[in-house]
Amino acid sequence: MKFGKWLQKGNMTSLKIKAPFLEAEWSPAKSDQDAAWALYIELLTRIATQPLNDKHGDEKTALNSIFSLFVITREVIKSHGRGCIQFAKLAVIVLNQIIRPFTAKWHSISIKDGFSDDEVCRQFRTELVQLQDLLCTYTRMLADMAGVEDLTEFEDR
Repeated sequence: MKFGKWLQKGNMTSLKIKAPFLEAEWSPAKSDQDAAWALYIELLTRIATQPLNDKHGDEKTALNSIFSLFVITREVIKSHGRGCIQFAKLAVIVLNQIIRPFTAKWHSISIKDGFSDDEVCRQFRTELVQLQDLLCTYTRMLADMAGVEDLTEFEDR
């Protein structure tokens, strides 16, 4: 299967990827599968894919959890080495095109004490839900890459 076709299958066609990469063969190695599993578990158990109850939780903590995905993803890539290049292709794109714009915007607001404003908090939570939808799609794709059952819809929310 081609990388572009796999992205279509996972409904991630909005990512901006150069044509030669889209036409490359998509054949995850064991290192890709292991890396995908490691990040899959991280995403599945974080605010990245889990609802933030309106009456509970903290915006700054949620933002920090999303931001921590950069460190976690880098560590997963480094620990699985050069053999996880298929995983790294997708992971780097998701970090740079999906997560980075969100964290850059909200980090700036956060350091200016923006989360002390209820309207700003509501806007953050609205945008967090939009991000979570994209990250749930990513999480499902990681489950596919890892060759495991997808548990993103396991719980009743």
